[in-house]
Amino acid sequence: MTTAPEVTVVVPTKDRWRVLSRAALPAVLDQEGVDVELVVVDDGSSDGTSERLADLSDPRVRVVRHDTARGVAAARNAGIAAARGRWISFLDDDDLWAPSKLRSQLDAAAAYGAVFVYAPGAAVDGAHRFLFNVAAPDPSTITDQLLRWNVIWCGCSNVMARADVVHELGGFDESFFQLADWDLWIRLALAGPAAACDDVLVAYTIHSDNMLLTHQPDVFPEFERLKEKHAAATAAHGAELDGARFARWVASGHARAGRRRKAVGIYLASARRNRDAGAVLRAAGAVLGGPVVTVGRKIIPTDRRSRLTRLALPEPAWLAAYR
Repeated sequence: MTTAPEVTVVVPTKDRWRVLSRAALPAVLDQEGVDVELVVVDDGSSDGTSERLADLSDPRVRVVRHDTARGVAAARNAGIAAARGRWISFLDDDDLWAPSKLRSQLDAAAAYGAVFVYAPGAAVDGAHRFLFNVAAPDPSTITDQLLRWNVIWCGCSNVMARADVVHELGGFDESFFQLADWDLWIRLALAGPAAACDDVLVAYTIHSDNMLLTHQPDVFPEFERLKEKHAAATAAHGAELDGARFARWVASGHARAGRRRKAVGIYLASARRNRDAGAVLRAAGAVLGGPVVTVGRKIIPTDRRSRLTRLALPEPAWLAAYR
């Protein structure tokens, strides 16, 4: 590839060739109407991922190899450093795209003069069976929304940003593990306007290997550091990072992973710390089952400013290609 591509797609991976080969790899290589390069950052794999990618002999595919794993934020930054595209799009190795994803986002960004762009998304299970759709947040209020909650669904497989802006911002903050994406989206929103596509173009795969379910160290110190890092911005916008929503997110991850006692403890601590009465009902739900949570949501709903809105739309037709 002698000229700069329109988009570089950065995919971090480690020991997940089976997942990568049936999800992210076809998602990128089947993109339509766009000049794209794929930079896969092999973060210390021992399953032959780099060799298998080389065997593809596809000039659009480049590999950055870390002999020792450095973590997902560092892996994404290595991909950013290697990128030659005018735009950089991020994709996790297990997530899926519509073949029109990049072209649609480029067109939306051009129409609105945006520095970053995203789209509505879907959720699928580990067999790529459709679960639900989630709306894209309003670009006109995205900064205020991000200063409350990480409102971009499947952000690290959704967001595309101007490469020069990503470089100027320094990429992902490697001092974060779970929240590096949220931090970068806030900084992008503060740096310039956003755009959103109309169609569902991304699918997030929900399965037992998701980071929140497998990574058990305490993430609340990260949340406090994120609050401190963006204190000036939240004050200027009259916003506040939603501690109650964050606690519910962490607790629900532990509950899905079968760590119910841990989930209950987080819910009850949040009820005290954040004056979140709904967390008490969710703690009961973690022990007694879903119906208690359903009733609790009706009695004590979450803050609408931190809510991800589901779309009453059918399964996107393009998902069938992945099954």
